Amino acid sequence: MSTATAPTQPAAERQTAAQRLLAALRRPRLARAMGAHSPLSARLAEEAGFDVVWSSGLEISATAGVPDANILAMPECLESAASLADSVALPVLADCDSGFGNVNNVIHMVRAYERRGVAGVCIEDKRFPKLNSFLEGSAGSQDLAPLDDFAGKIRAATDVRRELVVVARIEALISGLGMAEALRRAEVYERAGADALLIHSKRTDPDEVFAFRAAYSGDLPVIVVPTTYSQVTADELEQRGFAMAIYANQALRSSLRAMRETLIRIKNDGTTHHVEGELASLKDIFGLQRVPEMLEQQAHYEALGQKLAEAGK
Repeated sequence: MSTATAPTQPAAERQTAAQRLLAALRRPRLARAMGAHSPLSARLAEEAGFDVVWSSGLEISATAGVPDANILAMPECLESAASLADSVALPVLADCDSGFGNVNNVIHMVRAYERRGVAGVCIEDKRFPKLNSFLEGSAGSQDLAPLDDFAGKIRAATDVRRELVVVARIEALISGLGMAEALRRAEVYERAGADALLIHSKRTDPDEVFAFRAAYSGDLPVIVVPTTYSQVTADELEQRGFAMAIYANQALRSSLRAMRETLIRIKNDGTTHHVEGELASLKDIFGLQRVPEMLEQQAHYEALGQKLAEAGK
């Protein structure tokens, strides 16, 4: 029997997706996550050099043409997140709103997402059904869940997971309840077993999240989503001690604008000739679809099949 051993894989390749996500959150350098809603957009994030793919609730609901208000059910969000995890080597952190219901829904969600290869889930402490944090809707649409209720969800999630990363998203600043409430919730969610905290703000400057990070004395990595305070830089966030920045919807917003402008020009010009120079090539799309790998695989097995057939003659 041969004593040859298989080549040793680099340590990073031997890690599971959840382990790689946790390592990204715990290292000194700021991790950068890009929002995605499809395997194609996830591959673009990977190609650009991001560390993590954020399975964006806003992007997934927008591409389905419905509001980001728990209109889509968990299976639809799960299928989107799983398709991202299947398409890239990067770990996928899934936006799971408020857990799709009560503690039993959260338990089911954690097991389902982990089975499908998603690295982590982020659960926010608003009541179900939630409304996107940047929307002002009916009265009470941004109300927080009772503290004990959400702490129970976090504990349940960490009790039933094998290694899935559980992020607790704090919406106290969004709801107007202030810094003291945000810090109180951070302390409770840390005791409940969360692996990281996400502090959310809709101010147009980063001062509020900076103040939270300075006041938070716990040990968990802290994540931010610089959507409304877009002027902040990755270097500034890293210097302030944040673990990750999630660019949650910029890819979708840029594609929406480009598609709209292209469609209007084609309609007005009556030809695609004037826009062709600004479009991605079909070769580029084929590359993102992994067409060259498919053709190489096909040629390999066709040649192998021919050899096997000839050997039997």
